[in-house]
Amino acid sequence: MSIRRNDTVIVIAGRSRGKRGKVHRVMPTENRLIVEGVNLVKRHTKPRGVARQGGIIEKEAPIHVSNVMLVCPKCSRAVRTGAQFLGDGKKVRVCRGCGEIID
Repeated sequence: MSIRRNDTVIVIAGRSRGKRGKVHRVMPTENRLIVEGVNLVKRHTKPRGVARQGGIIEKEAPIHVSNVMLVCPKCSRAVRTGAQFLGDGKKVRVCRGCGEIID
């Protein structure tokens, strides 16, 4: 999976299309991400003792990785990524639009 935690992504499909957000959590086995402020759902919860209050809570739900694209920090647009090896053998992500190293 070419998207990692703290990357900025833009949603390209679904009801949150066009929204940008930072990746909060990556679930590689399920090919899903949790992005801040995207794909918000309402959950009705019961009160659990004194500490947790009940009511309607709005939280982020996972979104499939195919519905988002990485935003390049240099050119500020949604881009595909490629892989490149540096001289010391380290593998890095590269923007396909401008050629800038993302990592």
